Amino acid sequence: MIEIQVNIHDKFSLEFKVGFLTTGDTKKNIFRINTWIFVPNSLDINPATYTKTQFYRDVNTNTRLITPIFPLGEIVSGKAIPLLNLQEAFRSLAANPNRTSVAEYEYQIKMFSAIFKSSIRDEFHDLFRVTQPEEIISRTERFESQLSRILSCYRGLKPIVDIPDVPAQTLNYFLFGDEFMSNLYIQRILRLIRYLQSLSEKHYSDRIASLTARMKEEEEYRRKAGYPMGEDESPDHNRTLVFRHGVLKRYIESELFLNARRKKDAVWVEQVYYSLAAGLSMIFATTIAFSFQMKYGNFTMPLFVALVVSYMLKDRIKELMRYYFAHRLGSRYFDNKTTISIKDETIGWSKEGMDFITDNKVPRQVMEIRSRSPLLEAENRISDEKIILYRKMVKIDRKKLDASNRYAIAGIHEIIRLHMNSFTQKMDNPQIPIYVLDKEGMPRITASDKVYYLNLVMQLQHDNRSDYKRYRIVLTRAGIQQIEELK
Repeated sequence: MIEIQVNIHDKFSLEFKVGFLTTGDTKKNIFRINTWIFVPNSLDINPATYTKTQFYRDVNTNTRLITPIFPLGEIVSGKAIPLLNLQEAFRSLAANPNRTSVAEYEYQIKMFSAIFKSSIRDEFHDLFRVTQPEEIISRTERFESQLSRILSCYRGLKPIVDIPDVPAQTLNYFLFGDEFMSNLYIQRILRLIRYLQSLSEKHYSDRIASLTARMKEEEEYRRKAGYPMGEDESPDHNRTLVFRHGVLKRYIESELFLNARRKKDAVWVEQVYYSLAAGLSMIFATTIAFSFQMKYGNFTMPLFVALVVSYMLKDRIKELMRYYFAHRLGSRYFDNKTTISIKDETIGWSKEGMDFITDNKVPRQVMEIRSRSPLLEAENRISDEKIILYRKMVKIDRKKLDASNRYAIAGIHEIIRLHMNSFTQKMDNPQIPIYVLDKEGMPRITASDKVYYLNLVMQLQHDNRSDYKRYRIVLTRAGIQQIEELK
């Protein structure tokens, strides 16, 4: 199964979070994604101005494990695996502080914090979907209680490792997890208070007061711990807080990120094709030389002319054959292959390829989903819409994935960021003046947005099933304005 979320990452980049959910049947753990990007001709994006090298420069991919899924209430309650694993790692470190126990202790802190981050996000999104006031109150009470209990259980483990026998450096690992979860706690609680205020500050006053009290307690704890605080009028615009949280996030999630080594794909096939091209051109030149030699003999002017012409044509034929084979290679093979591994154990690979294609090479179903308007069809007769096909194929070995993790992992995430700077370079100004009538019926000048539309059609293939998604990106020279999923 393939899950996908498309979001605006920043003003000039899109983020595709693709989840490849694996099954026990290894043969079925092959995934394919084909993405057709329909680009307006006015942006001057074509094979001559936008090469494969530029495209892959604009595409940034990170591969990571899907965070183990635990409901927020099950992280520290009952037979909770995250807390039990954490407690065992702390006790092992205190009993025998060797390299192995330190590594396990650090690993469990990272996983516990990452699970907390994922669970709090999911619970928060579910809470926003609740509409009944009574349920909102009960859910926020439970949310507040669960968060406080998780932080309390985590912080209650500190005395186990805060002893002389344990190296002082290892206590920092505990503090990193504590600060990271505290940051998440504060941001979520503040967003929840703001959300309740937007619904009805009077109706939810008790909940808001309780959450505010929790906030003050957490802020006091952070002051004593020496963690940076968010300030309304910060002299440095809270840059220290934001910087540290970014570093902590990368540190915590480092156990989930996979080693990815990218190299050019099908190199030996390419060399075979190019060798065939050289051989065919040599056959042509040799045939011409032998034919004229047999007819006119050696050291004659016709033979000399034939050798010169055959040499000239030989190079042209060689280049034409190389172009032909390269085109065939591009359509049947991929540009790059990335080996995915956990430490030194390879668990799969990912291949990708990019090509400009024409309308007649796009599947009919994709063109129907694209659904060009009559005006656009008329424009295409003059200046055709350019189409980029970005292909991706992923294979994961489920058995090796399971053997490399202590938690049950559903699969992997590929986080793909497509930077749009190359697409905005030749756009007009983001706003242009137009004349309109005001309320008094007088003409006046007003600013109007100059927008461009990029259409994406994605085909997700897994286990003999194909799903299609269509997105429309609204762009101006100032950046991405909106992304819409069209049905």
